[in-house]
Amino acid sequence: MAKKSRRSAKKRAAAGDAPQGRFRLIASNRRARFDFEVIETVEAGLVLSGTEIKSIRAGRVNLRDAYAMPQARELWLQNMHVSPWSAGGPWNHEPTRPRKLLLHREQADHLAQQVSQKGLTLVPLRLYIKDHYAKVELAVAKGRRRYDKRRRIIERETEREVARQLRRGA
Repeated sequence: MAKKSRRSAKKRAAAGDAPQGRFRLIASNRRARFDFEVIETVEAGLVLSGTEIKSIRAGRVNLRDAYAMPQARELWLQNMHVSPWSAGGPWNHEPTRPRKLLLHREQADHLAQQVSQKGLTLVPLRLYIKDHYAKVELAVAKGRRRYDKRRRIIERETEREVARQLRRGA
């Protein structure tokens, strides 16, 4: 029996937003945490076709330009690129088609209400497989200005320097 790595589980538990159950990260939108200030996160399922889930399981997904928007009391994920499956033939899917998000009605209404406020948007942070289902972690986020991004970079560098000094001294 292979020994499981505890590091990733500890890091996820320390972050406080670790999905429960069997979990496999497929894609992460690291740029979103830099460009946006995350206010709230929520987990949502995805409505997918057969060839889409095969491509997702193979890791052929890009979340960089993706966003979610409400339409008719439902949320739809726009611009998530899922590459066509190599053996799909004529049954392949369109790579950037809108995909319906599966949420409870109250959650969808709450998120739609928040997004209607000025300056807030829904951005996918991660796509993962949880207990055989594709899930996306959405964030209600506010866009950062250029000077906020610079300030964040400076803060991160000072934190690294302090950590480095503590390791040298200890």
